[in-house]
Amino acid sequence: MTAVISEHIQISPEICGGKPHIAGHRIRVQDIVVWHEQMGISPDEIVSRHPSITLADVYAALAYYHDHFQEIRQQIQQSEQWVQELQAKIPSKVEQKLKGMNLGED
Repeated sequence: MTAVISEHIQISPEICGGKPHIAGHRIRVQDIVVWHEQMGISPDEIVSRHPSITLADVYAALAYYHDHFQEIRQQIQQSEQWVQELQAKIPSKVEQKLKGMNLGED
């Protein structure tokens, strides 16, 4: 018997920081989950936006997510926290310009 998910999902230390990803791609399982669950993008739409992956890849990623729920949720939280930390350290260029424009109005 062939393990279907292992045909579609890989974990390699040198790819995607060792996070589970679509085999042969740099699309992480957590990316599929965010697109589908948080952004409401259907599996068919994900494939149309990323035509190098298959519908089977997307469903394998979602199955992997449900089999490893806590692990993937933690990875998503860590990524979101990292983004927030970067945003706090690196101010938005737009915000800087707007602040500069507001200072000039006084």
